Amino acid sequence: MELRADLFKRSPFLLVFILIMLKMALFRLFVFDGMQIGRLIADAAAALSLLCVLELITTARWKGLVFGSYNFLLSLLLFASTIYFSYYGTVPTYTALHGLSQVPQIGESVGDILQLSYYLFFADIVVLLVVYLVKRFKGVQINRSKRVAKPLYVAIAALLCVSISWGFIWKGSSIPNEVVMAESLGFLDYQVAAAIKAGEKAASIRNGNIKETAAFTEELLGSYPYQDSSGTPAGTPNFFGVAKGKNVIVLQLEAFQNLGINLVVDGQPVTPVLNELIGDSFYFPHFFQQIGQGNTSDAEFLSNTSIYPTGVIAMSTGYSDRRLPSLPRLLEQEQYVSNTFHVNDVTFWDRNRMYPAIGFTKYYDKPSFQNDHFNSFGASDQEMYRVGLEKLKLLSDEGQPFYAQFVTTSSHHPFKVPAELQRIKMPEGLAGTQLGNYLTALNYTDYALGEFIKGLKEQGLWENTVLALYGDHFGMQSKDNDPAWVSEQLGIKYNDRISRFNIPFVLHVPGVQGKTLEHVGGQIDIMPTLANVLGVSLKERGYTVFGQDLLNVTNNLIGMRYYLPTGSFFNNEIMFVPGEGFEDGTAIDLKTLEPVEDFSKYRRDYDYILELMKLSDTYVSQLPMRE
Repeated sequence: MELRADLFKRSPFLLVFILIMLKMALFRLFVFDGMQIGRLIADAAAALSLLCVLELITTARWKGLVFGSYNFLLSLLLFASTIYFSYYGTVPTYTALHGLSQVPQIGESVGDILQLSYYLFFADIVVLLVVYLVKRFKGVQINRSKRVAKPLYVAIAALLCVSISWGFIWKGSSIPNEVVMAESLGFLDYQVAAAIKAGEKAASIRNGNIKETAAFTEELLGSYPYQDSSGTPAGTPNFFGVAKGKNVIVLQLEAFQNLGINLVVDGQPVTPVLNELIGDSFYFPHFFQQIGQGNTSDAEFLSNTSIYPTGVIAMSTGYSDRRLPSLPRLLEQEQYVSNTFHVNDVTFWDRNRMYPAIGFTKYYDKPSFQNDHFNSFGASDQEMYRVGLEKLKLLSDEGQPFYAQFVTTSSHHPFKVPAELQRIKMPEGLAGTQLGNYLTALNYTDYALGEFIKGLKEQGLWENTVLALYGDHFGMQSKDNDPAWVSEQLGIKYNDRISRFNIPFVLHVPGVQGKTLEHVGGQIDIMPTLANVLGVSLKERGYTVFGQDLLNVTNNLIGMRYYLPTGSFFNNEIMFVPGEGFEDGTAIDLKTLEPVEDFSKYRRDYDYILELMKLSDTYVSQLPMRE
């Protein structure tokens, strides 16, 4: 039988299907660490469904272009999703397209994680394009097949493939773990399953009302033993109102993991300022990030609202059309003004919409600062603090109480601190590595914080100001920092999940001797904790929050998703991550960082956190639209 040389033009359907399946296998290799031949059936059914539809609706003249475009677009999606997974550790759904406009702002970070092997998704396209151009250049007549597949056979094949795909979706859509679901369903069917889930959630929300949701939330929160028998008795909470009327400054530290606290490298403390501050502050060493797709902007949302990010869209993009109950709105009733400072353009992650939704009185963004070209974002932390201190001093001189939020950027990935501003020298084993660069960036962030605190003291603001600071999310990338190597280099035990997601939370209250509190906490808990020390009762104000006041709980439980699968949680003892469900999940001890074999007694925590996050999603979606 004669081998046809012009296979692409004579049989684009067959060739494109083969190429797509090779790319699906490549995607599984990059993302799921194996070709997973058996699971390629789901990919094949989904890919064939679309190919059959294109075959039916496309004339012979346009088949080459249409199938080639399909191949290119899918290649682009798989390429982008592989990069996305390498950075975020989760498989993106179609909702991630909302964040495409943010990519140019973090181009340096994306370029740093890009691997040459990812371009294999486009290898066939380059070859086919070269062959096409050579033939056109040589004047070779390109034959276009006049054969058309019988529509009936193609339609039957399409129905069969759709049925197979639907079977995979029906079976796998109940898996709470998004990565396991994507692995089971394949990339294309996973997108369909995500869309179906979103539709079901929207329908459920439309059929409810916010008062019922708030009541269900209060009942659920009341059912969990946040305090043990030695906890605070009923009555006035601990530390309630100890900072009533005082100014509030909240510092959100970029990519700041807790491992830097009290860490010494080659005889040099990485965070000397924070180490000293912790001595007379409340410090929570077992505090974790809870952000979703919006990353840094989600951390801002969390700390100000005590509402969980949905995980399927940046909260600044998806919910800035709501009137969000928040710390700025709460303090507005106490005659505070609220300002937020960030050296980037305010349109980055739709902050120009989020800040009014949260209720900030005023924001200061890129034009407010002198660009000292610290990194790709522009101004340094020192410049941001300089401007912020000037603005806050003016408010203080007017007798105006204020709430100020600062979002730092100098420790942003890829952690390149200008040589003249580096204040710590890495030993030979760390110099030039991402870990070494990261510690250098943390050290600079700590130094800038120290200069800011010095300025607050010089301007007479320190003794009248509550200072809270926390990390927004992890910094060190998994692929560049093997946990065993990190442990060896730093002389600590480092776990790729617990240690990576562990961020600091420090609360300094003037005139109050703080202490280190060992129970677990998360960004969801910041707002109610601040409200307590400021003497504002959330219950009396009718606020529904999904976190806890960390100064008045002994047992705590927080959920996390997006960077971990839905259903993951941290309690005082373990981090739990589900598999297809609870029984095949994994648990790690927070103190020893060792696996916990028997975690059956935590089933209640798993069911509770799933229900709490579901109520949070419903609540934020039912909030009233703002004008």
